[in-house]
Amino acid sequence: MNPATDLVNRLWRLCAMLRKDGVTYQQYVTELTYLLFLKMASEQKDESRIPEAYRWGALKSAPETEVLQRYRQALIDLGNPKKVTDLSVVAIFQNAATIVREPVNLRRLIDAIDGLHWFSEERDAFGDTYEGLLQKMAEETKRGAGQYFTPRVLIEVMVRLMQPQTSEVIQDPAAGTGGFLIAADRFMRAKTDRYFDLSPKQQAFQLQLALRGIENVEDTFRLLLMNLHLHEIAPEHLDLGDTLSPRGSEPKFKNADLILTNPPFGPAGGPPTRDDLTITDRVSSYQLPFVEHCIRALKLGGRAAVVVPDNVLFDDGKGRQLRQRLMNWCDLHTILRLPTGIFYAQGVKTNVLFFTRSKEEAPATDATEAVWIYDLRTGAPAYGKTNPLKTSDFDDFVAAFGNDAYGRSPRTDQGEQGRFRRFIRAEIAARGDNLDITWLKDTSGDPEDGLQAPEDIAAAIEGHLVAALEEVRALVEELGGNLLADHTIEEAVK
Repeated sequence: MNPATDLVNRLWRLCAMLRKDGVTYQQYVTELTYLLFLKMASEQKDESRIPEAYRWGALKSAPETEVLQRYRQALIDLGNPKKVTDLSVVAIFQNAATIVREPVNLRRLIDAIDGLHWFSEERDAFGDTYEGLLQKMAEETKRGAGQYFTPRVLIEVMVRLMQPQTSEVIQDPAAGTGGFLIAADRFMRAKTDRYFDLSPKQQAFQLQLALRGIENVEDTFRLLLMNLHLHEIAPEHLDLGDTLSPRGSEPKFKNADLILTNPPFGPAGGPPTRDDLTITDRVSSYQLPFVEHCIRALKLGGRAAVVVPDNVLFDDGKGRQLRQRLMNWCDLHTILRLPTGIFYAQGVKTNVLFFTRSKEEAPATDATEAVWIYDLRTGAPAYGKTNPLKTSDFDDFVAAFGNDAYGRSPRTDQGEQGRFRRFIRAEIAARGDNLDITWLKDTSGDPEDGLQAPEDIAAAIEGHLVAALEEVRALVEELGGNLLADHTIEEAVK
């Protein structure tokens, strides 16, 4: 067994102890975030940023009658910039509070973490273990988890196809727990002997400035910072904020060489407040404005891979205008139709858009000559907890996509019986710029019929409700009304 997998399983078993106190899975992982940070600093002899009273050794040796109170005070002080000068430490512990009620439970957590072997001959296991904990949390937390946790198999495939390069600015405007940014960093490290092949100046850029992102949820942002810290990435350009607010149009979030992202689906807290989102400025859902952000945030000639729900492909009104802008300003060279059930919290149907920004500021003609669509959905098996997505599931698509990150490799239209087809721009225009194109007939029945785990079935039902309500929302917006309030949709799926 992988050492990190063993650590994850052993740590996860402790969750049952705290679940009896009403602790959620995310609260548990957040709690481990604080303790793992202190333990890692001790293991790596890097405790100078932490006051002595709150270091791992002091916490471990504290009497049981005092340990919980000392720990609570540590969380308060470590998040106070007046008491801790390292802002990265402050960011991780900002507004931190423990959910542990009993000193004996805290002692068991401390002893368990202290007793684990964190290092193998090849690498330390902190980063891998934390990624594993985040995945466990997503698997166990059906509602909401998919909003910030993208299956790592899908992330790895998207990163491999987009081939991030050193010296490039790489952005995730919906950073979540950092899966895309960490995978991109890992890809580049593997190509450069962990950056040792680079000059000191180039190394500094990679570690401090290359990766950029925004996350809007404070607790998720904390997990993001910890994940980056454990993977030796400085959060110089990672912000807590709303991409659809003026924060998302700041200079550091423009001119990206590569954007990799899975924006949140569903209703936003209101329409975007940015002046530059001229098409989607009145749209009260996340997915369309995020796509417009990606188009505008790319540098000329930059590339992107973006996960979107099906409605982005077929919505009329603002949706159609956005697709026209996308195909005019960018070469939308590939669409991957993903199987259903691969996102832990949502049974909605999703796709990956692969596109390249034109080298012209505002092209006079469409930058998209043709769109290649790969249908990985039709006839796919039922995915869920009992049948997780595997890297091998993407092998045929990766081969069809080719080795060019800009989608310019030689390709073959596989015809009506194949999964990979080419549609020229004129054909798409004749369809009213609707990109929801299918040609394969699925005779295997609904893959959801094969779901067995109750949580998978519940997630599929929820996904259908969300998708139906989103279609109603789109219709209401198209009619120019506001008959269905955001809170009504949110309450309907609870």
